[in-house]
Amino acid sequence: MPPTVPPHLPRTLGALRACGHATARPVKTEIRDNLLAALRSGRDPWPGIVGFESTVLPQLERALIAGHDVVLLGERGQGKTRLLRSLVGLLDEWTPVIEGSELGEHPDEPITPVSRRRAAELGDDLPVAWRHRDERYTEKLATPDTAVADLIGDVDPVKVAEGRSLGDPETIHYGLVPRAHRGIVAINELPDLAERIQVSLLNVMEERDIQVRGYTLRLPLDVLLVASANPEDYTNRGRIITPLKDRFGAEIRTHYPLELADEMALVRQEAALCADVPAHLVEVVARFTRSLRESSAIDQGSGVSARFAVAAAETVAAAALRRAAITGEPRPTARPIDLESVPDVLRGKLEFASGEEGRESEHLAHLLRRATADTARARLRGLDLAPLAEAVAAAPVRTGERVPAAEVVAALGRAGRRAGGVLTEVAKRLDAAGTEDPGPMASAGELALELLFLTRRLAKEASDDDTVRYS
Repeated sequence: MPPTVPPHLPRTLGALRACGHATARPVKTEIRDNLLAALRSGRDPWPGIVGFESTVLPQLERALIAGHDVVLLGERGQGKTRLLRSLVGLLDEWTPVIEGSELGEHPDEPITPVSRRRAAELGDDLPVAWRHRDERYTEKLATPDTAVADLIGDVDPVKVAEGRSLGDPETIHYGLVPRAHRGIVAINELPDLAERIQVSLLNVMEERDIQVRGYTLRLPLDVLLVASANPEDYTNRGRIITPLKDRFGAEIRTHYPLELADEMALVRQEAALCADVPAHLVEVVARFTRSLRESSAIDQGSGVSARFAVAAAETVAAAALRRAAITGEPRPTARPIDLESVPDVLRGKLEFASGEEGRESEHLAHLLRRATADTARARLRGLDLAPLAEAVAAAPVRTGERVPAAEVVAALGRAGRRAGGVLTEVAKRLDAAGTEDPGPMASAGELALELLFLTRRLAKEASDDDTVRYS
């Protein structure tokens, strides 16, 4: 539900004029003014948008300042819908409308016959309501069964049955676009819209009016039209017709996070984690996702969504919580052993290239091992792990899905006495030092052991009881 309307706001057209709010600003002017004000004050106009700071956002800001309708073009899971929804924050928090009007018309600029008649009859006593910015954003997922009536409108048979003549403009039931008057209309996956339906948007975008089933009614609509599309959709499932593409003032390409830090920040922001996932495991998930986007075994035409990385982090957290339930740990903390659940659970979210049938698990396991090794090398760079390898060779360490963190820490403690201060330094590097909870230390120690295994300085043996032995 939208917030409660502040009581001090005027409730009639006369009161609105008296306080200086009678003049309506076009929605594109409103967005431009608010965006420029945010930029001048140093306030971030795009909260929650990660990785687009120097690429997509400057282009979008220029398009909005120019007053252009915008289409965002990019692969799945690049945050296009999230970015479109953030446009709401550039609208005024409250805007006046004629109370009871279907299209949210400004009290001083009615556009429908009903509202014009009421304005003429009531004058300064015309009742005013206030609409919150969240109510001025309309989103439609383009589907092949979308009709012109859904977007523009159609004759309402109920109103005709009430006795009005068929040519009466008041018999029109308005669609999503007119109802978004003085607001934002977002169409997701625009190419999926049938071409004849796309034609119905031409007048809205250029002449800023609508025509319904031959009615002579023309409504001077004030809307910002934004859309999203996948590049493949231009040639495969559908296309944006040329006249409609021409009417968009800006076509902006989105992308996946360019920097590892942005990928990690995105996972932290979006993932609903049911257990603690240390930063080094979030980094492994981020590196794994980025490796998938570069792999020739993955169909890069369909992309590897950012939702994959988010789901992977949530899966790792779920594996830690499951282990805690089985072993009785009071506070679950994810460990490298939990990463092994990711390929099996999320394999179905990926599209593999042709010719890779039967090798999917092998590819995913290889890329996950590489991501783990790269993360461990980056975080433990310059640290000599040879004493730890020698200590574990003399006193093997047992871990696994059914081994609680306290047991892993105890085994590492025995090895640590032989390895000197190596484990202490590992704990510092991985933010596991100075805590009484054994989870973070067990996670840090396992990452060091996994690096020694992946660099062939330790052996790793899996048992039938879901345990793993480093020796």
